[in-house]
Amino acid sequence: MKYEVFTVGALDSNTYLVYEEKGGEAFVVDAGGGYEEVAARAKELGVKISAVLLTHGHFDHILDAEKYRAAGIRVGISASDVYMLTDRRDNLARYMGLKFDGATADFTFSDGDVLTFGTVTVKVVSTPGHTAGSCCFLCDNVCFSGDTLFLNSIGRTDFPTGDHSTLIRSIKEKLMALPDDVIVLPGHDEPTTVGEERRNNPYLEGLC
Repeated sequence: MKYEVFTVGALDSNTYLVYEEKGGEAFVVDAGGGYEEVAARAKELGVKISAVLLTHGHFDHILDAEKYRAAGIRVGISASDVYMLTDRRDNLARYMGLKFDGATADFTFSDGDVLTFGTVTVKVVSTPGHTAGSCCFLCDNVCFSGDTLFLNSIGRTDFPTGDHSTLIRSIKEKLMALPDDVIVLPGHDEPTTVGEERRNNPYLEGLC
């Protein structure tokens, strides 16, 4: 498995293009912008994007979802966050004063689901707290963490459906159960590892 990161949108969200090592099938994690750049890169690599997996329903992760759908690419999100694709209050588009007509999900997923893209297997890990339906995606030794876990930080919980104690429990029980060498690729900012966060994340001190 290989992946490339694209930093997109007004809030510098990370979109990931994930693909088989020898080309073939690919998928995208989050769609906050940059569709044209991601699509052009996929074409250059000779890979076909089969799906977009959304870690949660905030506008800065879903803005370009309909552009992918218009190109025949299926969009998936957790069953708990699917309503946010069209709810401008809870997806924060209204909060930011954005004109956003919403998006449509072609499929939903839940905790423990396994998705396959060519030779790449993705395990869905439900990590509520940032939103009620926030998910991470585990592929080999890589965890796409959305806005659940960041480098020495965690996601905000002061938006609709957010809850701090739930987020801490999700991180402790789901992500800190992973090996130290698992690479964490967040929805914003720089990558980290589970071990780094276990040792140095101030929000997790004394919890793991």
